[in-house]
Amino acid sequence: MVMIKVAMGLMSGAALVAAVPAFAHGQEIANDLDRCAASASGPAVLVDVRGFAAATGKVRLQSYPATKAAWLTKGEWLHRIDTAVRPANGAMRFCMPVPQPGKYGIAVRHDRNGNGKTDISSDGGGFSNNPAISLFNLGKPSVDKAAFYAGPGVTKITITLKYM
Repeated sequence: MVMIKVAMGLMSGAALVAAVPAFAHGQEIANDLDRCAASASGPAVLVDVRGFAAATGKVRLQSYPATKAAWLTKGEWLHRIDTAVRPANGAMRFCMPVPQPGKYGIAVRHDRNGNGKTDISSDGGGFSNNPAISLFNLGKPSVDKAAFYAGPGVTKITITLKYM
């Protein structure tokens, strides 16, 4: 009898979890601009990244659900694009799909020497909504400052990189 109650409790808990939409985390994707073409239906975010200090290294974009628990938390990103830096006039364009319309945040890092580490003195970074960052918050703005709404189609944003 106790086993049946435990099993039923687990099943009802599983049903409750299944009712909450879950997003797949940690999916590395290619920068496919066709997803954001005029004929594309989305939902996706067309991200213009501006202000590259050099045409060297790698750039990484990561999207997050706009929640305090997920924002900039290791392993909580939804999609990641890693690619070589090849700016035209100091800018690059990316297409970041999102699971559904809603609030998200995007973080960008320019790893100038491509070593895979954050070098504070040379690497650059930026966030959706271009919030001010400082050494006091370790360069991590709150989710409230970086969150934006992605609609059912293609949402356009611009992120300007900042360097020390």
